[in-house]
Amino acid sequence: MSVLRSDARDAVADVVFDGMTIALGGFGLSGVPADLIDAVVETGVRDLTVVSNVMGIDGAGPGLLLESGQVSRVVSSYVGGNRLFAQLYMDGEIDVELTPQGTLAERVRAGGAGIPAFYTKTGVGTLAAEGKRQEVFDGETYLMERAIVSDLSLVRAHTADEWGNLTYRLSAENFNPLVATCGRVTVAEAEEVVAAGEIDPDRVKTPSVYVDRLIRCIDREKLIEQRTTRPRPAESARTEEPHGLDA
Repeated sequence: MSVLRSDARDAVADVVFDGMTIALGGFGLSGVPADLIDAVVETGVRDLTVVSNVMGIDGAGPGLLLESGQVSRVVSSYVGGNRLFAQLYMDGEIDVELTPQGTLAERVRAGGAGIPAFYTKTGVGTLAAEGKRQEVFDGETYLMERAIVSDLSLVRAHTADEWGNLTYRLSAENFNPLVATCGRVTVAEAEEVVAAGEIDPDRVKTPSVYVDRLIRCIDREKLIEQRTTRPRPAESARTEEPHGLDA
């Protein structure tokens, strides 16, 4: 059965509500579900908890949800890439649960796998351990971390078929496959949408069973979060000595 919808607004309008938890795929601006984020902004829902590895940059990606004032809480591993996010956090205007990146990935994965909690050594003896259950296994102390299950997961794929099978491209894969599994409802956007059965099953990273709705995203410029370059070294001049024998 096709899960393809006409556009992003149609895909999210009847599944968003105030106070919900939304998990976002992407890393910085790579693999971010930009069309679906725009659609959530348009709905005007409030008091959102957003689960995202980072919150993008000012004026783009997840940062748009901050600028619209729709977010009250963020679960993230990094706040420094977005100046507004950092300022809101420092001013105490938004609740932020900072989570080590690997722990965040595992919390999302566990939620998708039906595992309610797990133990990890990451964060033991730090502020990350405050208020969390600790247990000793084989003489080592571990923290208990709760899984994350979102009301809505938004992800971006490179290619999808009409059933919702997804493939990703290069670094844009990042958090997307994990986030796709942890949502009670998962909506995906894809750069290309092909007929059902046209994707080689060996290439599928997210099976259609996890995807409830799908759109083909609009063509837009892919923003670069940080551009780091260095001058191209000048081509060294080559001087060749004449060959031959002296007369």
